[in-house]
Amino acid sequence: MNRTTLTRLTRRSRAALTVLTGAGAAAALLAATVVPAAADRGGPGQRPKPTVVLVHGAFADSTSWNGVIERLRQDGYPVVAVANPLRSLSGDSAYLKDVLAGIDGPVVLAGHSYGGSVISNAATGDADVKALVYLAAFLPEQGESAVGLSGRFPGSTLGEALRPVPVTNPDGSRGTDLYIRNDTFRHQFAADVPRDQTDLMAVTQRPVTEAALSEGAAEPAWKTIPSWVLIATRDLNIPPAAQEFMAARAGAHTSEVRSSHAVSVSHPGKVTDVIEDAARSAR
Repeated sequence: MNRTTLTRLTRRSRAALTVLTGAGAAAALLAATVVPAAADRGGPGQRPKPTVVLVHGAFADSTSWNGVIERLRQDGYPVVAVANPLRSLSGDSAYLKDVLAGIDGPVVLAGHSYGGSVISNAATGDADVKALVYLAAFLPEQGESAVGLSGRFPGSTLGEALRPVPVTNPDGSRGTDLYIRNDTFRHQFAADVPRDQTDLMAVTQRPVTEAALSEGAAEPAWKTIPSWVLIATRDLNIPPAAQEFMAARAGAHTSEVRSSHAVSVSHPGKVTDVIEDAARSAR
């Protein structure tokens, strides 16, 4: 066999291996995302487990739920982690309503931080949402805003940690995006999370608009749907006293954890326990 023939065969072998490897990866991904979801619904004679829908808050994204998602899936729960737009409370809630409309069967809806305001709005009137879970989150009454609630009690240092950035809204009007400054992100948001992880969280944080945090809430779903609250007792964004006040007003099943605001990242086991407690009541 001459060198030219050997070179051609080698190239063909590499190309075939690339195709097979890509096909194998795609098959593995499909198995990981589709098969467990079908299995999660339970076998014959078993009541299906509710789908857990997770809604992140400001300055975070859906990866903040990774530790919780892993545990929920291991326990057989279907999970959807929603990419919260963080543009306006009414718009974010409408988006979540559309997501919920595409899910069959009972739902447990969990929100972190500003995500609590969003789930409160979106779940009103939705008969498939069987339980609400608030994790270091807002439970606003009609007309209340995140800004107003966090400022009602002492303890929040979020305002001084923010970096405002002027933006142009889709309708051409001017608005303001809010970020937590990188140099204070860990202390303000996630003091009990390892620094290498908070460094990544700081640079990948999703901004929230000033308007979203200032917008008044609609009629809240926690008035008609059972709710669970996990209070983060070392929270510098939403004062623990504010979380306690909102939980008591809602008549929620309440527990506490010694945690920063980033409770789903620093205490995913505790967060999962609260969600699954709510889920057991919803089946």
